[in-house]
Amino acid sequence: MGSVQAPDIVRLQYVELVVTDLGAARDHWVEALGLHITEETNSSMWLRGLAEAVHHNVVLTLGESAGCAAIGFRVRSDDDLDLALAWYEERGCATEDLPAGSRVGVGRTVRVEDPLGFTVDFVREMKPAERLLRRWDLYRGAEISRIDHVNLVVPDVQSAHDLYCELGFGLSETIESPDHLYAAWMFRKPTVHDVAFTEGEGPRLHHIGFDVGAQANVIRLADALSARGLDSIERGPGRHGVSAAFYLYTRDPDAHRVEVYTTDYFTGDPDFEPLRWDVEVPRRRDYWGGNVVSSFYTDASAVFDLSGDEVKTEQPAEPGETIAGADGIGGGWRTDAASCGHPHTRDPAACSRPAWCLADCSGRRARRAPTPERARSCRAACASRRLRHSRTSASWRPRLAQLSTQRFGSPCTSWTYGGTCQE
Repeated sequence: MGSVQAPDIVRLQYVELVVTDLGAARDHWVEALGLHITEETNSSMWLRGLAEAVHHNVVLTLGESAGCAAIGFRVRSDDDLDLALAWYEERGCATEDLPAGSRVGVGRTVRVEDPLGFTVDFVREMKPAERLLRRWDLYRGAEISRIDHVNLVVPDVQSAHDLYCELGFGLSETIESPDHLYAAWMFRKPTVHDVAFTEGEGPRLHHIGFDVGAQANVIRLADALSARGLDSIERGPGRHGVSAAFYLYTRDPDAHRVEVYTTDYFTGDPDFEPLRWDVEVPRRRDYWGGNVVSSFYTDASAVFDLSGDEVKTEQPAEPGETIAGADGIGGGWRTDAASCGHPHTRDPAACSRPAWCLADCSGRRARRAPTPERARSCRAACASRRLRHSRTSASWRPRLAQLSTQRFGSPCTSWTYGGTCQE
């Protein structure tokens, strides 16, 4: 911890994305999702939600390679810009102090490359814009209200958590085991999060989350995207365990991920305590027990440095361990065969053997297993992670056999009450 006081951050204000086709991006972000154009040029668009009274929540800029150019936080005063500059310089970070008038829609901007590898902006002054809440004639798509959060993929969640604690962020929820932090949800405004960190190859931007007024907005968006013939729904609609929010995830034409999100909760009470989910609890990922597509764990947007170059990513320090997904479910697969001598794939149906090493599909248990043989499970259980709890009850065996028949054409006959796979 340094000697310079941290800036007083109010909330997440905007995200700047690079897109490769501005027309296609406009169709998705404006016509389908329902964001509103505040300003546009031949190479950029500035978008905002209905409830915003400032210039933008999203900047889309045309470029050769898609990625995240910056994440912007709003601070409380001009003095906080000086503090932000000094705070990051004290930590040896590259910084830029951009004067008012040099960027559209904002005043003076402090832009930094933070210790996690992300380009982060701090602004105080934002150009005002009409709040469109009462312009019901302009409502479309999901009727997005405002930007809510970003989810960032990092190789070391504990370090990211500690850094943002120093910045004054509160902690609302975690996914953890007794000896490892897999994911953390952190806030400045009094909701579940302005930023979440989840473990994986990073730094990368996993998704941008937007708030809408009700669950009906989420369902309407799913209907509208399907009616438009767009194959852009990745996950949902569903209910998170973490945050308790109702959600839908979509991908834009450049594969940037967007979450439309509603009904999380207030975190501003002085005696608020974070909710800590054990990594073994299945409902943390999806409260209804739904499966999650593998792309949700493997795919994320690249991030760019101050020069506009793509930041090199790193894997977590323990590559054999399960990587926590963006809402806390383990989603990592090993690509090496060191643990059990057979090749692995990201596709359960294409696995070369019916018994997967648990280090690939449920590595948190493999950490506790004394031998590789005890770290084996039939691949049907791996592919349907909600059945991990069948280890504790023989009554699940008929359901497991049914599932493996549906997925792989033959029943799994190796599951025993003690949780040992005989394959």
